[in-house]
Amino acid sequence: MRICSLTMTNSSQLLRFVPTSLPPVGTDIEKLQLFLNQATRLLVLTGAGVSTESGLPDYRSANVGLYARTDRRPMSYQEFVRNSLARQRYWARNFVGWPRFSSFLPNQSHLALAKWEKHGSLDCVVTQNVDELHRKAGSQHVIELHGSGHRVMCLSCDMLMPRNQLQDMFAVANPTWSLSDMNTSIQVAPDGDVLLSEEMVKNFKVPPCPNCGGVLKPDVVFFGENVPTKLVDHIYGLVEASDSLLVAGSSLQVYSGYRFVAKAKQGKSKRIAIINIGHTRADDIADLKIEARCGEVLSRIQV
Repeated sequence: MRICSLTMTNSSQLLRFVPTSLPPVGTDIEKLQLFLNQATRLLVLTGAGVSTESGLPDYRSANVGLYARTDRRPMSYQEFVRNSLARQRYWARNFVGWPRFSSFLPNQSHLALAKWEKHGSLDCVVTQNVDELHRKAGSQHVIELHGSGHRVMCLSCDMLMPRNQLQDMFAVANPTWSLSDMNTSIQVAPDGDVLLSEEMVKNFKVPPCPNCGGVLKPDVVFFGENVPTKLVDHIYGLVEASDSLLVAGSSLQVYSGYRFVAKAKQGKSKRIAIINIGHTRADDIADLKIEARCGEVLSRIQV
């Protein structure tokens, strides 16, 4: 079976998943600059909106998000663990999407935050994204709230391995599947998923864990799956230790991220700034809200 690779034809396509917005005004930049200058312990929480400028779509953005453009929905944890056919479909589509998903590059937002860290202007980035673009940009202190699509785990023995290793295992198990020159109309979802027909998927072979023969799962938190309690408690500790919280590119509609903003506002001891195009769940408790592209804003802040 011949499957084509996913490529971008030109740089202008990188912004096709970014909602329309006005450029940031000078006063907003000045306010955020002051916010950063006054912070002594800054924690940054990022969402899909920091990666859309790299050409990676998000789920919820008006008009351009995956939910607005298609009826595709991410697979739930329960479906993945209970249904072998669902796992076959998931991994076949992920196999095709992986070359494109793994090739996304950091944008101005990721590079700016990496620079802030290098200059001691932020303590840690907590990201809701699974794309590892913060690490690609050079950030060292990154907590992946929802895991990473660049790792794979075993549900039986908890073995971890790089996603690239599994791609090689897929290629060996499915020698008739060839990845080359795919039609660019096939789009990668935020989790690396692409749309394939059931006919294409039905003969795809999914190898077991090479360590124990168990079921392999991406090391990400699926919809319907809980973030590990120890990780949540650790991030709560970071919120407690901080004096300022910056949210970038997240509507905070998912409680797993919003709870940290709500925690920061308890006692009104911490300042909160938000950069996001569109309404967020925490607009009414933020000290500063900027509606503009994250890259346009963060790249203009001096450290």
